[in-house]
Amino acid sequence: MTSDDLVIRRAEKGDADEIFALAREFGMTFRPEREAFDVALPQLLRNEDALLLAAVAGGRVTGYLLGFVHLTLFANGPVAWVEEAMVQTSSRRQGVGRSLLEDFERWAREREAGYVAMATRRAPEFYSALGYEESATFFRKVLR
Repeated sequence: MTSDDLVIRRAEKGDADEIFALAREFGMTFRPEREAFDVALPQLLRNEDALLLAAVAGGRVTGYLLGFVHLTLFANGPVAWVEEAMVQTSSRRQGVGRSLLEDFERWAREREAGYVAMATRRAPEFYSALGYEESATFFRKVLR
């Protein structure tokens, strides 16, 4: 794949099968279930404070990023949060993740976000190379 073959665009309802397959690669506490996914996807596509991007190469979705902008009190306005970012294993190290993040950053700047943040244990070298810095410890409590 060359960078000319890669298109980053807003995800569409027709991308559901490929995005769902990628979401299942997370292997975290939660295992995505198709019924819940199918309820959430249209809501996310309509949400003006959410951006779901699809990386498309050769007519196939090879990665996606889901992020949000929300208001804060401490940062004097909105900030952006990357909730999910996944690139198909065979498409990694080809600029897909970088392109997804750069498009999300542009969208966040347009929304006047003060910064972009995410919680991840994966690929710290990748995020550092893009100018991200380690900032906090992430805590969570599973409620269901």
